[in-house]
Amino acid sequence: MKSPNWINVDKDLEDAVAIAKKIYLEGGVFIYPTDTIYGFGANPFNENAIQRINEIKGRANWKRYILLISNIEDLRKYVEFNYEKHIDFLISIWPNPVSFILNLNKEMRSIFNAETCAFRIPNNRFCLSLLESLKMPLISTSVNRTEQEPINDPQLIKYEFADEVDAIFHTEKKSYFLASTLIDLTTDEPKLVREGNLKFAEIMKKYK
Repeated sequence: MKSPNWINVDKDLEDAVAIAKKIYLEGGVFIYPTDTIYGFGANPFNENAIQRINEIKGRANWKRYILLISNIEDLRKYVEFNYEKHIDFLISIWPNPVSFILNLNKEMRSIFNAETCAFRIPNNRFCLSLLESLKMPLISTSVNRTEQEPINDPQLIKYEFADEVDAIFHTEKKSYFLASTLIDLTTDEPKLVREGNLKFAEIMKKYK
């Protein structure tokens, strides 16, 4: 087992962000804390990086991953909105551990070979600092092998995946151990796909 870049994001956020950005731009893969569970991170436009995550997780083919973004204006580069009220809805919810499946625009449909993709603005300082520096989306997918439960203990993550990633970023702060609430926003009315810490009923109070 090789010794990974084992980086505490609480001790030097700026340095941690710089290292993560370098790995991202070089097509590497890292593990990092989010506002929900720990995730594998990489550049979603780098096919080699996606393939590495697939291999680590034990997936034969790419399964669409949630993409983290830093703001609504960046999101507009990748999706198309058919309902203006959806933009107001997203603004009222984010940043929070709620991911939304949205319709990709024509360019992104061609790149991802998909009609839709899930996005989230995370409520996490490290994530937001990295995203603001990158000005690009970041893959977020649970740290586990296929068919196994996600791992959220940094020491267990290190033991299991240290020799398969370029760095492990960790925090001493509390993790919530639940994936984000996932909502389909590709049609007029929001549809619940998966419930997380923030309950769908509470989220829908903001939908007007």
